[in-house]
Amino acid sequence: MRILVVEDQPPLARAVRQALEEDGYEAEVATDGEQADARVGRTAYDLIVLDVMLPKVDGLTLLSRWRRAGVGAHVIMLTAKGRTADKVAGLDRGADDYLAKPFAVDELLARVRALARRTHTKSDPIRRIHDLEIDTAAHTVTRSGRPIELTPREFALLDFLAARAGRVVTHDAIWRGLYDELGEPNSNLIAVYIRYLRKKVDVGFDPPLILSKWGEGYMLRGTEPTDAQPVTDEDE
Repeated sequence: MRILVVEDQPPLARAVRQALEEDGYEAEVATDGEQADARVGRTAYDLIVLDVMLPKVDGLTLLSRWRRAGVGAHVIMLTAKGRTADKVAGLDRGADDYLAKPFAVDELLARVRALARRTHTKSDPIRRIHDLEIDTAAHTVTRSGRPIELTPREFALLDFLAARAGRVVTHDAIWRGLYDELGEPNSNLIAVYIRYLRKKVDVGFDPPLILSKWGEGYMLRGTEPTDAQPVTDEDE
């Protein structure tokens, strides 16, 4: 189970991460809202421990953003003691649980284990869009039963679009989600990977699934009608 701890107090973040790792989980730390948003954009976490009060982007804003984007990770909010409004707002925006600071690490671990049990009973690693199947656990892709070989970057981009199927994903969102560590946004790099994906996922199949919304970004075809257009080599 992969967990992201979003906490701007280094001693607490280290203590929580250490406790999670000792309990057998894979844990990472983000120390501000922007860093957390970038990590969630490019990594599929099973659970996020999210502080409400964060530098750059606060926890409630992040939670709303992630739920709108289709992020399904369980979220445990960390709130200041007595801040009932924060607890209510977190639950209303999609948090699964909350803890008031200061808290006992053992209690946090117990809540993580409870959410982990829920994850194992409901989780389906397969994303299905039309005749395309993406196994997010095995990192394999098939279309109409035919296996499609993708590089890790191609798989990450396809899965990123599939998690938001039917919605246009902007160039900026793709860059922040997948390539932020490369520096300044470069839409040409995104276009190159879209071209690679289309040759593997769309050529020889019908209908084309990778669509372009001119001047905005890309999307994976959903079930609803759209004015986005198929991408062609000439367009890129």
